[in-house]
Amino acid sequence: MQSIDEITSDFELLDDWEDRYRYLIELGRALPPLAPEEMSEATKVRGCVSQVWLVSESDGAHPPHLSFRGDSDAHIVKGLVAVALALFSGRTPAEIEATDAEALFAQLGLQEHLTPQRSNGLRSMVARIKTDARAAAA
Repeated sequence: MQSIDEITSDFELLDDWEDRYRYLIELGRALPPLAPEEMSEATKVRGCVSQVWLVSESDGAHPPHLSFRGDSDAHIVKGLVAVALALFSGRTPAEIEATDAEALFAQLGLQEHLTPQRSNGLRSMVARIKTDARAAAA
């Protein structure tokens, strides 16, 4: 999986939004699929029009570092999952809480180039990741 810095850098190189959408789709295709049993009601992200599943795992350290895996049934949304995973995986709950995902999404131009439904879904993914981080910290 690419780092968030690599993704940001690649986005800056792509001037055309058609190319950026293709890149998002490539990012999604590169995600390892979740096992069928991981695609459950417990891992489903509420608030997304497309189906999205997120699995969070802790390394058990103090403070824990969380990693996230995800999947979606829609190509572009799966790419957005990949961006969110790159942004948040490997961080502590405090780092996750302090991360301004909206600022990064604005920097990438996602705010003005996504449909309102996809933007809401992206916000729902971030909210779910931050909820999982708070639970891991407790």
